[in-house]
Parts: sequence; structure tokens; C-alpha cells
Amino acid sequence: MQSLETALDLALVFLGFSLIIVVHELGHFLVARWAGIRVLAFAVGFGPALLSYRKGLGWRAGSSEREYQARRSIAAEAQAEPGRAAPHPAPLPSPTEYRLNVLPFGGYVKMLGQEDANPGAVSDEPDSYQRASVGKRMIVISAGVVANLLLAAILFVVVYTLGYQTEPPRIGLVAPGSAAAHAVPRNGPEAGVARPGLQPGDTVVSIDGRPAESFKDITLASAMGRRGREVELTVERPGVAQPLRFAIVPRPDPATRLQMFGLGPAASATLARPDDEREFRERAQLLERLGLGGVQPGMRLVSINGRPVSGHADLVRAANQAPGTPLDLAFAGADGGLVTVVAHPEPELPLAPVLLRDGAVIPMSHLLGLTPVLSVRWLEETSGLRDELRPGDLFARLGEEAWPSVPSGIAQVRQRAGGTVSVAVARPDLRGDYRVIPIGPVVVSPEGRIGFGYLDGAGAPALLASWPRLPLVEGAAPSGAALEFAPGSRLVTVAGKPVADFGQLRERLRAATADAQRAGLAATVELELAPPPGAGAEVGAAAAPGEARARLAWEIPAAEVTQLHALGWEAPLPMELFEPEQIELRGKNPLDSVRLGLRETRRVLLTTYLTFARLFQGSVKVEHLKGPVGIAHIGTEVASRGMVWLLLFLAMVSVNLAVVNFLPVPITDGGLFLMLLYEGLTGRAVSVRVQNVITTAGLVLIVGLFLFVTVNDIGNLLK
Repeated sequence: MQSLETALDLALVFLGFSLIIVVHELGHFLVARWAGIRVLAFAVGFGPALLSYRKGLGWRAGSSEREYQARRSIAAEAQAEPGRAAPHPAPLPSPTEYRLNVLPFGGYVKMLGQEDANPGAVSDEPDSYQRASVGKRMIVISAGVVANLLLAAILFVVVYTLGYQTEPPRIGLVAPGSAAAHAVPRNGPEAGVARPGLQPGDTVVSIDGRPAESFKDITLASAMGRRGREVELTVERPGVAQPLRFAIVPRPDPATRLQMFGLGPAASATLARPDDEREFRERAQLLERLGLGGVQPGMRLVSINGRPVSGHADLVRAANQAPGTPLDLAFAGADGGLVTVVAHPEPELPLAPVLLRDGAVIPMSHLLGLTPVLSVRWLEETSGLRDELRPGDLFARLGEEAWPSVPSGIAQVRQRAGGTVSVAVARPDLRGDYRVIPIGPVVVSPEGRIGFGYLDGAGAPALLASWPRLPLVEGAAPSGAALEFAPGSRLVTVAGKPVADFGQLRERLRAATADAQRAGLAATVELELAPPPGAGAEVGAAAAPGEARARLAWEIPAAEVTQLHALGWEAPLPMELFEPEQIELRGKNPLDSVRLGLRETRRVLLTTYLTFARLFQGSVKVEHLKGPVGIAHIGTEVASRGMVWLLLFLAMVSVNLAVVNFLPVPITDGGLFLMLLYEGLTGRAVSVRVQNVITTAGLVLIVGLFLFVTVNDIGNLLK
């Protein structure tokens, strides 16, 4: 059923594309008729004709061109020999044939004396293209672009009349270390806001003075911003009396290379409900592993500690308003029944986004450079390791990496996609000791997975991995990354206080650096570490009691001490479990829908031109462009959201076609317009020889670009 729905969506996209092209050609056709130019054919599709209509002949299977030419020959002969002419000769059929061709994609208009790919196909007939004035020919050439803009405006008006669901300009996620996380509000002191960065729950009300209506406005503002230039966001924050003004310089994302603020849209209070039965079951099991037994996908979080909830941001706020305090959560099902659970917020740890060699970005939890060993949180239902691994296992070896961190371990698996990876784990026993157990070669899926979910964050055991030998997305490694210890070492005490996991490690470090934080100074903290499990013993043996322990004096800079004490608390449920927050964009009345539709047409038009400007400036890359394959792929995904979204997508494609077709590139309408402008200014047409050279160059350029974007689209789909 899913494949059938995808095929139907793809068919709708192709029909929509054809409509856009046919409307473009219809613009040329209508204005050519107005200008008195003979139109030989108006065709829908390409290839041989399936069906045709010609006034004076009627409908025909195939083309009526031969019959029309035969009639013309008879009439010409009759005119040449007046004595043979009939007293009342039948009128000639119309010279215009309307055709439905075999390949029903797009279409074309054929005018007498005008062929884009053959500049030499001229005519001296009085109603030919060449005999029309330069002004009329300019209007004919421009008519296709105007028709596409009119179509887009009509579609946008229809969309705003019907209304469509989209994400509001509300923040749900601020990526650690991103431009948005470091931004300082310009009016922070007068608004009583000292902490830098945007926060979940913030609503962007304007961007560079223009109203923000949806989250896509935020995304476009970052992607289309001039490199190195600030973009001003005006933000409303719950509990803050006045709007906050942030000036943010977007940064290129290492994976996509597009400029981004580092913001994600807000999530609603409703848990996402997968349609697929297996995915539903896995999501329910995940909720149970998170301590939410009885809560099912599709339920809505209605209250936190008895207070009503509007979205996931309320859960984030509640976790930080009562640090470390358990939260009473109430979920409502579709039948109105309530399920109440107690959830525990986790201490927030800094995240360092690490760039893998294949371009993927993996966020890694750490504490000022100390990072946990990759460990198993849960096993996928279809995992072939369900009999080999257990939740709580730590990876003693993964591929070539001993005691890997999260990104190092993921990198080892991903680079062996479709092959095998060697695995050994350290498994805790009832006394808390670890036994190293070899698993052997493990099959890696073509997607680069071996079927487990990893534990990262405050609950990770205090076994330390080396800082990964992979580049950070930005910034330098913190001071703890430079500490020298054997990978897999177990952190026993911090400043003499015992440590079990990274959440406890955070609290021990905060207590040990409290005086330094108040004074704004650096701090020195003593760490005690036990050697890795199984060190100096055979594989399969537990670490020996009375092992030799190492002591380290850790110098923590003042800036890192401040960062440590600024950490908050994580919501007990990640945002990814909830459905995106949605609002409906709709005109208040028909006149308002027209206003919004025309404004959106203008906005998309300017954004399309701006995209080409940013290409030359380098903030948008050629690989960001989409060809037919990429557009069809995106269109299919959009069509699956409903007809209104498909109309919205087609309106944007229609505007883009208008812009691209009127660029000053040979063989496009824009290139032809330039040659007509030259003819109007100089009084002589561009020579056929020059036109042939320009046309050939234009074809080479367009075919080359087509091949590039198609290969790029296919590569992206395969990824």
C-alpha cells in the first residue's frame, strides 16, 4: 500500500509539472495569436501525436498535418489555375494543430519562423515570427514567464484560501555550540536576561524587521543570508516582559554546507504515533525503557505537576525550574483515560558535535572533555545481537578502537557498512565489577548499523574513553580532553568523593569548583582512576581487587568552570518522541487570501533570485541545487502530506521555472529576450551564425548542469 501511495503521489507530481510547463507554453501561444504570428502547433507532451484537433478538420487519431498540407496544395494549385477553381472553394483548415503527444510531460508551441534549437528556421511570410515587431516579439517571449507567475499567484491564493498546516516560528531545539546557542540579546540587561542563546519555547516574531509566519522563514533567513552578515531576530520569551533582539551570524553546517542558525522547530505535547505496526511496537518499548510504562504512542501530555501543557517546551521549562526534582506527568489517551507517571529529569551535559569522515555529525556528551565509553542502552527488535549483547554492556573493543567514545564507535561501525566488525564488551556483575567478553565478528547492515541504541549522557557509567581523534564541528577540545589516562579507566573519586556515573560526576565537579566559580577563577580538582577492566588479565577475567590506581590533578580554566555551573537539566522525554507543533496558515477572508497569495509569490520570486546571488557569493553551493530527480523526490514527499501541500509546492516550482527560464542564458527565454533587445537597440538582428554558436553553448551549459544536478540528486537519494 505504501509503494502504491508513493507511486500515486509521484504521478500527481508529474501531472503538476506538466501543468506548469503547459501553462508556460500557453502564455507564449495566446500572446503569439494576439501578435498575429502564425502558430503551427500547440502540443501537450512530446513525441508522435496520439490525438489532434484542427479547426476545419476536427479530431484525428495521430497528426492531421499531412491532410492539412494536402488541402493547402490543392488550394495553391487552384489559385495557380483560375479556370479550375471551384465557384465557392471550401475555406482552408486552421494552420494551428492542437496535439496530445505520446509522452504526456510538458509541451511546446511551434511558431512559424521560430525554433529555439534551430535559429536558421526563419520565414519571410507576413505572419511569421520574424515579421512581427521587436516589441511584440519581446512580449511573446516574456509571456511564458508571466503565465507561470500568474499560475503561482493563483495557486498561492487557493492555498491560503484552503489553509495549510505548518510549523510555527517557535524554537524547539537549540543545537549546542551553534550560532543561536552563543547569541547574546542586545537588550538583555534591560530585559533582565543574562544567559546567552535562544531557548526552547522562544517565538520568533520578526526577521530583519519582516514578520515571521512559520519556521521555514527562519530556515530561509539563515540559508539565504549574506556570508558573515548578521540576521536580526526579534523573539518573544515566556516570562520576559519585552521582546528580545538577537543579532546572529549563521554558520555553514558541516554536513549540508548550508548556512544555519542551529535551531529546530517546536514539538507539540502529543507523542508521535507511527502508522507501521512494527515501528509502533518499538516506540512503545522505548517509552517503557524510559520509565513510562502504560504510556502509548499517540497519547497527549496534558499536565506536569498538575499544570496544563501546551508543548514539549513546557517539559523543558519544568525540568529547569525545579532542578533534579521528579515530575508528575499525566498523559491522556484517545478514549479520555489518564495515565500518570513519575519522570526524572537528567543533569544536562555539554554536547560536542563531532564530524565523521563520511560527513555525518554525531553529538557527543562530555564533561569539560571527559567522555563516556560507548555502551548499550537497548537492543533493536530485529537485532541479530539480542543473544550476545545486554543493556548495560560497554564496548571494550569495536573494530580497531579500544574503549571507544560514542562518535569513535559509531565511526568504526559505519565505515564497515555491509561487512563485519569485531566486538568485545565489558559486562557488569552484581558487585559492580566488569568482565571483558569477546563477541567476535558482527555483521554490519548496509546502512552501517549493528542493532543497538547507545547510552549517552548523565546515566552513562564513569568509565572514560579517550577524546575522539575526529574533528569537532567548531571550537577546540576542552581541558579534560588533554588528561592522560588509559582508555577504559574507571573514575573512582572526584575531590575524594565517590563517582558512579556522569550525572554524579557533574555534581562532584560543581561542588569541588564552587568557590572558584564565585570568584571567577580557575580550579584544580583531583581525580582518582582505576585501570580498565581486564587490564593485565586474560580476556574473560574480572579486574583484580586492589588494582593500582592513578591520581591526576586537573586544571580547569575559569571559563570552563563558568560553563559547568551554567548547565541545566534535560527534559525526561526527548523532543524527538513528540509530533511537531503545527499551526494553520489561512487568509482571514477572500481578500486577505489574495493579499497573502500575492505576497508569497513576491517572496518566493525574490528568494529564487537571491539563491543565484548567493551561489556567486559562495554561501549557497551548486550541490544544493535540485534537478528533476531531486524535485520529483521532494514533490513526492510533499504530496504525501495532502493536496494543499502539493499545490503549495507546485506554486513554488512555477515561480522557480519563471526565474530560471528568464535568466540571461542562451536558449532560454531570457537569452532570446537579450538578443531581441540587441536587435531593438541596433536595428539589426543577431546573425544566424552567432545565434548558432550561442545556442550550442547554451545547450552544452544546460546539459552539463542537468547531468551534474541529476548525479548529485541520485547520490543524495542513495545516501
